[in-house]
Amino acid sequence: MIAHKPRATPTGHIPRRRFGQNFLVDSRVVHNIVAAIDPQPDDTLVEIGPGLGALTEPLMARVNHLHVVEIDRDLIVRLRRQYAPEKLTLHAGDALTFDFGALGGASDRGDKRLRIVGNLPYNISTPLLFHLAGCADHLHDMHFMLQKEVVERMVAKPGEAAYGRLSVMLGYRFYLDWLFDAPPESFNPSPKVQSAVVRLTPKSAAERALCDIATLEKIVAAAFSQRRKMLRNTLKPLFATDELTALNIAPTQRAEDIPLAGFIALANQFSTRS
Repeated sequence: MIAHKPRATPTGHIPRRRFGQNFLVDSRVVHNIVAAIDPQPDDTLVEIGPGLGALTEPLMARVNHLHVVEIDRDLIVRLRRQYAPEKLTLHAGDALTFDFGALGGASDRGDKRLRIVGNLPYNISTPLLFHLAGCADHLHDMHFMLQKEVVERMVAKPGEAAYGRLSVMLGYRFYLDWLFDAPPESFNPSPKVQSAVVRLTPKSAAERALCDIATLEKIVAAAFSQRRKMLRNTLKPLFATDELTALNIAPTQRAEDIPLAGFIALANQFSTRS
């Protein structure tokens, strides 16, 4: 994400572009995010990239204990000085490799209450979303601030220009809700793009059509590898033309025209060969 030149925050910390740091400074947006999350005291709540604590403090006020994942060493030192370990567990490291599922999330109510939130670094948002999708079975929900263009891709429908691999793979595992937008001036430094908050709620096993996720990913990646080409070309290494036709998928269609159910049918057809 291209941003204006970073300026020091009131704490003296200068946002680092290599970490994609755009700190949330708009109290109204913070309030709206916390209200959308509605944290409960016994939630296992994890914040990615707490930064200077704009979300951290109001979240901590609502839960018995908060987990945060932070990669910036200077901010790690600051967070450890500012918050007692009895209230906050700080996981120092890269969210792209962190095992979120290991935090569990079972409560005394017997349901899954692992909840993940964050103002995500825009430069790693797509790979991070794919990483987080891998722990969907452990989750209650996720709420993220993202670049608006990424949210558009997440919620896009077949036939729309933004519809692609992200739409299909997240749509298989989650219900996606675009909640509200945030203008550039809500951040320091102010990005040159609009931002938006999205909620991801995992689908239950019963709500997901039976499908091998690795096979689905392989087919979706191949189909969208060359968006303007017809499926008979992009999927030629995987499917014969008559196989597509038998699944009511026109070989002349493009990946952007195929709904989630069509990709699931392709994955299941491919799996029958094994």
